[in-house]
Amino acid sequence: MSKKIAIGGDHAGYQYKEKLIRHLQSKGYTVQDFGPGSEASVDYPDHVHPLAEAVTNKQADFGILICGSGNGVCMTANKHQGIRAALTWTEELASLSRQHNNANILCLPARFVDYALAEKMADTFLDTDFEGGRHANRVNKIAC
Repeated sequence: MSKKIAIGGDHAGYQYKEKLIRHLQSKGYTVQDFGPGSEASVDYPDHVHPLAEAVTNKQADFGILICGSGNGVCMTANKHQGIRAALTWTEELASLSRQHNNANILCLPARFVDYALAEKMADTFLDTDFEGGRHANRVNKIAC
């Protein structure tokens, strides 16, 4: 069964989001787009909160959020219990966010990484499993 991916962000991440949707679909993922629908200026929380709820409620297996710096979407997503959103800017960080932190949302900084790297980070994130073991106890202590 294909993984369900929720994707969204803000106007600065719109172009990457559109390309990434096509890429993920070509790999067999089911993708739900939480917007925005254009490069017109938006308030990212309007798109992040519904996406985080979808991941929390298991309507999506993972989320990908994209904004200019990645910080705004990451901070917003992490307000939700059960969300472990990770801001990454290298493939290794994307991998470690899954291996060690069991991250369930990947946050990408569109203004600071080129699209090819963003795509590689998304692939790495989605292809990497949580290691569990010594990391599970730590992850279980994250929620308030």
